[in-house]
Amino acid sequence: SRLLTALRRELESLDADLDSHIRNSPVWRVREALLTSVPGVGATTARTLLAELPELGSLDRRQIASLAGLAPWTRQSGKWKGKSFIGGGRGKVRAVLFMAALVASRYNPDLKAFRDRLVAAGKPKIVATVATMRKLLTILNAIIRDGRPWQNA
Repeated sequence: SRLLTALRRELESLDADLDSHIRNSPVWRVREALLTSVPGVGATTARTLLAELPELGSLDRRQIASLAGLAPWTRQSGKWKGKSFIGGGRGKVRAVLFMAALVASRYNPDLKAFRDRLVAAGKPKIVATVATMRKLLTILNAIIRDGRPWQNA
């Protein structure tokens, strides 16, 4: 119980430090506001992307997906061809994008329609979620690149 209280206090202190750093940096403030303009992306996702993926907005969609570990890799050798999978990249980014994609596939009408279309076409739900993660990352990359907040399509 004492340890839990100490950990909570430490977490609050870290959050306060992060808030002050973002408040003191005009670039980070603008970028955080742009990222959180997307339904499904909260402060935690935005801050993780700012910290762990500083290349956001400066690479194309394939490069940024590969950097985050969301690019599909096909396992094959000669005539034998296996399934595609994702891997490598930055694990923390992939973890927050997974949660953001789950929230976005419920509250973001464009991403919800995208995911529902994949599931209706017979794709397994996890495959549809990973595709939603990749699409969300592509959208966030374009938003930072163009400096324009989210707009419904």
